[in-house]
Amino acid sequence: MALMTVAEVAAYLAIQDIRVERLARENLLVAAGKDEQGKPVFSEDDVKRYKILAERLGGI
Repeated sequence: MALMTVAEVAAYLAIQDIRVERLARENLLVAAGKDEQGKPVFSEDDVKRYKILAERLGGI
């Protein structure tokens, strides 16, 4: 399982870093853990599934 940082998720979803952190805080995108700075890290598979779901619901 590959882990993605907030910046990598933001780039993949084409959104701002702060929005990724908000998605994690609201449990819309579940973090797999935290990095050394205390920021969430995400499973690559979960991020891909989130993107597919968000696109089906009308966009991110």
